Amino acid sequence: MSNAETARQELEFDVLFVGGGPSCLSGAIQLARLARAFGTELSIGLVEKAAAPGGHSLSGALVDSGPLFALFPDYFDRGFPIETPRIRDAHFFLTEKSWRRLPFVPSFLKNEHCFAASLSKIVAWLWERAEEEGVYCFSGFAGQNLLFDEKTKTVKGVRAGDKGRSRDGAPKSNFEPGADLKAKITILGEGPRGTLLKELDEKTGVFAGRAPQVFETAIKEIIALPKGHPFLGGQANALHFAGHPLSGWARGGGFLYRMGADRVSLGLVLGLDYQDPAADPYAAFEAFKHHPLVAKAIKGGSVEAQGAKTLNTGGWYSIPRLYANGALVVGEAASLVDVRRLKGIHTAMESGMAAARTALAALLADNVSSEALCAYPRLLAKSPYWGDLYEGRNTSAALARKNGAGLVHLAAQFATRGRGIADPLSRKKDCHTLKPLGRARKKAPVFGPFGYDNVLNLDKSTGVFLSGTKHEEDSPDHLSIPNPDLCTGLCLKLFGCPCTRFCPGGVYTLSQTEQGPRLVKSPSNCLHCKTCDIKDPLGNIKWACPEGGGGPNWQFM
Repeated sequence: MSNAETARQELEFDVLFVGGGPSCLSGAIQLARLARAFGTELSIGLVEKAAAPGGHSLSGALVDSGPLFALFPDYFDRGFPIETPRIRDAHFFLTEKSWRRLPFVPSFLKNEHCFAASLSKIVAWLWERAEEEGVYCFSGFAGQNLLFDEKTKTVKGVRAGDKGRSRDGAPKSNFEPGADLKAKITILGEGPRGTLLKELDEKTGVFAGRAPQVFETAIKEIIALPKGHPFLGGQANALHFAGHPLSGWARGGGFLYRMGADRVSLGLVLGLDYQDPAADPYAAFEAFKHHPLVAKAIKGGSVEAQGAKTLNTGGWYSIPRLYANGALVVGEAASLVDVRRLKGIHTAMESGMAAARTALAALLADNVSSEALCAYPRLLAKSPYWGDLYEGRNTSAALARKNGAGLVHLAAQFATRGRGIADPLSRKKDCHTLKPLGRARKKAPVFGPFGYDNVLNLDKSTGVFLSGTKHEEDSPDHLSIPNPDLCTGLCLKLFGCPCTRFCPGGVYTLSQTEQGPRLVKSPSNCLHCKTCDIKDPLGNIKWACPEGGGGPNWQFM
């Protein structure tokens, strides 16, 4: 390889935020303001792998406005993108054909003081505010590797991924080597299953002694309803659902929120600790849409956008060490989702602002070691939301228990402020919960077949199209399978190649050839949810950041 191919541009910052979600953007804005207040000039950078701000951001979302108000007391007057300003909840338990409205729900599930919003729009709005504060924001930059000093065990920044390489890795005519983004402090906010956080763990052991991170896959649609539709004028504008289609085999539930412009946000969230390798999360989502109560609420609608992502719902006991020499971890990457309240945007913003205060203090003291940055979790502990996270420390582990045991654990936790029957309550990695075909005690139903009209009910390929997902076709494969024979041998025999079912984008299919079965990948369909990297029972699928700018292009999710 020539020197021209390997010559990398170097950009230097005092602080580099990696990830363009609410945690990093809030942190960058806060840091810029604090530096100005202290009369200190800082160079603050922020990189995001999506082609445009908000392009990879998906949530329900009902937002607790506390941290937003702390950052922008005048957020409403400044045009913050609120879809439904006042929430009126209703909670339902579904059976296959009927439903019952729950007469009582715990206070932490009530949302009267929240509003409905699109996370894609929130991120785009925060991005503009960050640029106004002087933050250098770059979209289309995928953080490929940490810049790491092995001698001092210190993070020195991030190397961005190369652009313009062919499928075999050779440079094309438009080749650009990824820049080295150097920083005194690097703040990682990649979201769930971040590749840089995994690398940080390999180098510094930030997950040592922690419970395993566990995840849920969310599939969501934005549906346009006809004018005058009954749901648009009903009293309740935020519905939550438990029970069917997940009863007995998976934890999770559904939601339906009224949005602006005669739209609704509909989704199903499903825990990835299920046992049955025959389970198909996308089919469960369609079964949810076909439930009589849900079907009535969206009748006559048309899907405008679809997407999927994973949520990090391990909670308190899976929070990693949040600092290392030269680095901090924020937001969902740090397992800071409030599982009980079904929320994470507010905790993400809170963590970003606490990281900003920590970073400024460390820079002013000219000390970016762990001894200085360990102040970050202490600042977080002063947040009004830290107690909520602690009380919900065993929630996801309780929900993983089936056949009534989960309800017993939840009731005990509710009565003992989170401690419950066992504290901590044990859990397994999601990739270790699958049983061989036919041996799962908690079997998933066979849903469907459904009639896909690709207007209101979409097949997977139409859903991918409506996500705006694009990847450079002639580029290195970001989904690697180190041992393909393992897929069509042991995995097929034991689990029936579950990736062909658990991927919501239909990336993996099983093809019959003269030589026998072969697993075929369609990386261009990848929604960047990372379900495959999380749930693969043999650990044979590896997700890496593709060329910057690739992936979904959500604008209203």
